[in-house]
Amino acid sequence: MSDRWVPLDLEDVDANPFVQFQRWFAEAQGLMLEPEAVALATATPDGSPSVRMVLLRHHDDHSFGWYTNYESRKGGQLKDNPRAAILWYCESLGRQIRIEGDVQKMSSAESDAYFATRARGSQLGAHASHQSQPLDSRETLERRVEALATEFEGRDVPRPSDWGGYRLTPRRFEFWQHRDDRLHDRVVYLPAGSAWRVERQSP
Repeated sequence: MSDRWVPLDLEDVDANPFVQFQRWFAEAQGLMLEPEAVALATATPDGSPSVRMVLLRHHDDHSFGWYTNYESRKGGQLKDNPRAAILWYCESLGRQIRIEGDVQKMSSAESDAYFATRARGSQLGAHASHQSQPLDSRETLERRVEALATEFEGRDVPRPSDWGGYRLTPRRFEFWQHRDDRLHDRVVYLPAGSAWRVERQSP
């Protein structure tokens, strides 16, 4: 076994999966170029899936969250089928965390607060980009940004009404640790009343 791959046993994990997530997330800091990057999977009501990378901008002891355009492809899928899955992967430590659950929009106040922290260029971009819609050229997008920069010159850029946060409330966690010979460690958390049931699953 590689020195970087630490075995994962049931006795090693916290009874609370949110605490276990924070532990692994903290241990990955400094080892990854973008530790907040996660793959976000959504699906249409008939089950057609799609996946893309987003930045995990919110995580606490109840939920996980990201921000995007509500009119994007993922926004449309979440409107029709408000469930999603997140995959966080740390190659350096041979670890991945899978999180599945129900999704709802964050409050306007939460989205406003986060939007205010974004770089001004990103704020203008959120207005300029009609995410997932056809675009005739790069120049068209750049002209929109220039026009918006003029429109909002000298004042704060407001959050677009079609842009904001989503919050995923987990109903399943899986912590995966790479091991030799594909005999990986998999520890799964499932709801059990007000607590969580923890079990090992075959790799």
